[in-house]
Amino acid sequence: MSAASHATPSRAPVRPEHADREVRLADHIAEKLARTDRLEERIAALAGAVPGRVAFSTSLGIEDQVILHAIAATGAPVEVFTLDTGRHFPETLETLEASERRYGLGIRVLAPDARELAELVARDGLFGFRTSVDSRKACCEVRKVRPLRRALAGAAGWVTGLRRGQSAGRGDVAFAEWDAALDLVKINPLADWPLERVEEYVAANDVPINPLHARGFPSIGCQPCTRAIRPGEHIRAGRWWWEQEDGKECGLHKRPSARAEGAPV
Repeated sequence: MSAASHATPSRAPVRPEHADREVRLADHIAEKLARTDRLEERIAALAGAVPGRVAFSTSLGIEDQVILHAIAATGAPVEVFTLDTGRHFPETLETLEASERRYGLGIRVLAPDARELAELVARDGLFGFRTSVDSRKACCEVRKVRPLRRALAGAAGWVTGLRRGQSAGRGDVAFAEWDAALDLVKINPLADWPLERVEEYVAANDVPINPLHARGFPSIGCQPCTRAIRPGEHIRAGRWWWEQEDGKECGLHKRPSARAEGAPV
């Protein structure tokens, strides 16, 4: 398990006259991915189409394990990293170790900034995230969103395991889109795959997955913020279950407006 201590300097922001070119690049990648439903072909296509460093952020959930397998199978030049929030289930960390052994890949591990985390805990306490949505989002900001930005600094492409079937809020996930806030192309090679297709891929390729998936945890986040779902519940119902059902996100994929983003945590 490798640890990262500093981030690559960020690339210069895209100038307005170049914005159309970046959007066209995202559209081009989306078109290439739409031409095949084979994951290995999609991974190879995106790796060849992005003009620069490509990074894959894995939560070590079932979708991300499928993508990791395809990256290893194709040998695509995609950097793999994960965010260690400090609140993971032991099974998640065991899945990380098992994946590195299985695929022979070094998965870069990024932790929250120690000073920011200490300030958060001093202000809100260890479980302050349950007192309000704002407090929970502040916790996610420090433990996940800011480390993600550091990991993606300087990258040209960001690969994720988002699927349209994961939630209503993700129903319009594109194969690729330009993320102006991060100044890169965000790529979702599993966008159109139903969960059944993901599970078939796991079975066919003996992909190592988190054992919590078999215990009623289809979506796995931090241990204090995740519970097993009940029969008939949506697959993300166990995430931040004490909040309202609509629009529950940590901020990695649904970010606030520029004004809110600049506010203190």
